[in-house]
Amino acid sequence: MTFNSLQYALFLPVVVIGYWLLPRRVRQLWLLGASYVFYAFFDVRWALLLLFTTVVDYNVGKGLEDLGDRGDGAPHDGRTTRRRKQLLLLSVTVNLGVLGVFKYFDFFVAQVADGLSKVGLDATAPALRVLLPFGISFYTFQSIGYTVDVYRRQIRACRSPIDFATFVAYFPQLVAGPISRAKNLLPQIEADRSRPTSRAVVSGLLLFLLGLFKKVVIADPLAAIVAKTFGGEPNQGTVAVVVGVVAFALQIYADFSGYTDMARGTSRLLSVELVHNFDQPYLSRDISEFWRRWHISLSSWLRDYLYIPLGGNRGSKARTYRNLMVTMLLGGLWHGAGWNFVIWGGLHGVYLCIDRIRDAPRSRPDGVPRTREVPAILVTFALVCFAWIFFRAHTFADAMDVLRGLLRLDGTKPSGADIAIVTGALLAALAIDLFQRSVRDPLRLALDHAVLTGTVAGIALAGVILFSGGSATPFIYFQF
Repeated sequence: MTFNSLQYALFLPVVVIGYWLLPRRVRQLWLLGASYVFYAFFDVRWALLLLFTTVVDYNVGKGLEDLGDRGDGAPHDGRTTRRRKQLLLLSVTVNLGVLGVFKYFDFFVAQVADGLSKVGLDATAPALRVLLPFGISFYTFQSIGYTVDVYRRQIRACRSPIDFATFVAYFPQLVAGPISRAKNLLPQIEADRSRPTSRAVVSGLLLFLLGLFKKVVIADPLAAIVAKTFGGEPNQGTVAVVVGVVAFALQIYADFSGYTDMARGTSRLLSVELVHNFDQPYLSRDISEFWRRWHISLSSWLRDYLYIPLGGNRGSKARTYRNLMVTMLLGGLWHGAGWNFVIWGGLHGVYLCIDRIRDAPRSRPDGVPRTREVPAILVTFALVCFAWIFFRAHTFADAMDVLRGLLRLDGTKPSGADIAIVTGALLAALAIDLFQRSVRDPLRLALDHAVLTGTVAGIALAGVILFSGGSATPFIYFQF
């Protein structure tokens, strides 16, 4: 089973209203219980797996702090340092081990068996054939970040098992992020939160509605077009493939950023503020800027826990390029066990290296893009779309079929309806992005123009109702 966007919308008020009606001393238990019910709805066994890693990381965090808290400022002896490293290694091994077994075991075993067969050795690859737990990549990275931060003494270990379990299993961001840092989310979980102000309630509801609109009205209608392009439909021509690839670029953006908006809106109703995960990425003028605006919680995680420990941009240019490539290749593999994801990550690694070579600006001014910046935006969008081909294709062979379609000038053309749907989605996404880029405080604008905001919200809600009559499409990032 799975939660679609409308089921999530029905689950939300039950949790939020129940949370604020309950006495303070049991609210955290209610939130924790709701989070586990939410996750167990997918599969009870996954909830048990989540509980196992939570217990390990909770005890590792306490152990790291106990070993690191001497209170006299004196340096630690070698034995204490080794024990702290062993505890950190335990947490990382358990989390990456769980992730590796459930997500990568079949892939790597298949690659070994294929390699042996090429040298004349017959090998049968054992397969687990276990359904990938939703969100496992998100909560394992979040937990690893917690133990690393405690190890580095950047945060204090959480002493409440209920608070820590809620931090890991917090349902709005459990299955599709954002990947919250402990220093940001954990203090909010531990705090005795007061009820949200009317301003926060309005903000949360509008943000949730915006996310729901992106998902139901923009992303879901594109699914059928994307499926045709990446589903092996024969003889697709250049225009049809371009329309399908752009459709996927819009679908994954509206789907993923829509979920993030829903998660952030939900959290505001619980007096919790999640990190911003998207910042109009398709208005970026180069790939470096794209990764500062796309899936911000993952790109910053990879930067702080992988790229910088590898050496970052310290040392020679060659080492910087190596570090960029390793980071993006592993970032691609984080998304899925397949060579297509590795190639997607590798393409972005190459893009980033090229940005370094040509010394692309490290920061960009906000605001509506200028006319002279439009060509750079279009080139960046084209590069991102090209890489999306490998991300969306189920296999490398499927990606090659799509690429061949790009060169098939005499192939089948898209229908007028498909072009209209993609154009409408593009204009809607562009309008939302340009509005958010041009208005510094959308909430204040909404409160100052209540009638206009109510009209727009009503139209958005009507659109959600109108477009929700078809088959429900799961969130794309649930599979990661």
